[in-house]
Amino acid sequence: MFLRLATQYRDVVTDLVMSLQALAESLRRAGVLATCYLCGDGTEGASLVVDLKDGHAVRFLVSERGIRWVEMRHGIELVNLDGAEAIQELDRLSTHLHSLQQRQSTAVNPRGGVHPPHRAETSRSVTPPQAAS
Repeated sequence: MFLRLATQYRDVVTDLVMSLQALAESLRRAGVLATCYLCGDGTEGASLVVDLKDGHAVRFLVSERGIRWVEMRHGIELVNLDGAEAIQELDRLSTHLHSLQQRQSTAVNPRGGVHPPHRAETSRSVTPPQAAS
């Protein structure tokens, strides 16, 4: 049983490492300073560091030794969470940043980031609504 649990935990670490890399890339594309450092060959662990501006930063660490969330302001540690709580906080941050990106996208594109209609859709004739009598 314990060997099975160890294998499952290693799988969780590998999944988290891949997710951290994808999150860092997504944040960078959105203009947020984010870096993902890999440990060893990348399956052993990783550290995601996100600069939230105004001296506020977060670090999410995952390895075979544990999972940790550290939140800092001006280099002073404010929050330190481990395990499931750390993963929940990472999810909260990811969701929050995603919603900010959507709001920014909507502000720039009032259509809410919807792709322009296909050419076939724009070639249809549209009858304007009839004025009320």
